Amino acid sequence: MNIIVSGGGTGGHIYPAITIIRAIECKVKGAKFLYVGTRRGLEADIIPKEGLPFATVDIRGFERHLTPMNLLRAGKAMAGTVRAMKIVKDFRPDIVIGTGGYVCGPILLAASLMHIPTLIQEQNVVPGITNRILSKVVTKIAVGAAEAMRRFPKEKAVFTGNPIRSEVMTARRGFGAKEFGLDPEKLTVLVSGGSRGARAINRAMIGVLANAVPYQMVQFLHVTGKGEYEDVLARLAAAGVHLADVPHIKVEPYLYNMPQAMAMADLAVFRAGATGLAELTARGIPAILVPYPFAAENHQEYNARALERAGAARVILDRDLSAETLSALLAELLSERHKLEDMAEASRSLGRPRAAEEIADLAIDLANRREA
Repeated sequence: MNIIVSGGGTGGHIYPAITIIRAIECKVKGAKFLYVGTRRGLEADIIPKEGLPFATVDIRGFERHLTPMNLLRAGKAMAGTVRAMKIVKDFRPDIVIGTGGYVCGPILLAASLMHIPTLIQEQNVVPGITNRILSKVVTKIAVGAAEAMRRFPKEKAVFTGNPIRSEVMTARRGFGAKEFGLDPEKLTVLVSGGSRGARAINRAMIGVLANAVPYQMVQFLHVTGKGEYEDVLARLAAAGVHLADVPHIKVEPYLYNMPQAMAMADLAVFRAGATGLAELTARGIPAILVPYPFAAENHQEYNARALERAGAARVILDRDLSAETLSALLAELLSERHKLEDMAEASRSLGRPRAAEEIADLAIDLANRREA
């Protein structure tokens, strides 16, 4: 079975694609994959390191108003479509899967024109513009959020949830605590603004951590993002927080073992990217969500509000975030364990830990129908 997978630009498109590939590999021995992305996106760095064959299409997103740059990009889009058709013709896939990003457009359109089954995976409550357009021509749509089902053609959409790494579910609390030098018996708050960090969250956490120094019954693991790490350390020192003297507070620039951190988290402070939320709900972790305010079409706030309505999270908008607002909400939730327990149950009810397997089964079924 030959399978093309495309997704680019951000980790939120790339890592779900990799997870789907690994799930298919477990089910179809000898399956051959080709990943299609761009030279400029993160995929150009990540995919070769995963040991996957990689091809590129030169395309960029359009600006939302008429500009000379858009004319140039329109020309690149046409050339990209021609390139995509050659890739599809040469590789002869049984199915083409897209997980988002502009690069998906030409490759999925080319496959559709060649009558090859196509599948897109939409992670967010509010679909991106590329997937909204592609929904008109693709064969099936694997929808990550139940609330997004109404935004796609009923006959095409299948609610699967968002794919998560298998290690998210296999990681254990005790091993996580040992990994980070924390106490597995204590309440643990995991703070992360994503792989690049979130300045608003980091700044608010300075006051939170300064106030937490005398109270060792709760421990914090704060992931700042590499670009923010030194600034956070300097601000903590200025606030009188000396990390060597407070073993219940850990500050890291980046985690390569986030599943271990999640395994020991009783509460998370996160942005509201779809992949992070899928992992939190799969493990049933309550969350305080601070949606990134500049996400396309404000999709992170829609993601966050969906969890809030279900009782799995509380939301603080970026403009309202401060050390005071975050401290007050943390104090409320950490002091009333029944609230955390109720939120954890609600979070777990939203989790779809087998989403990757369901998407893999859907893709394999579509490919097998073509062969038949």
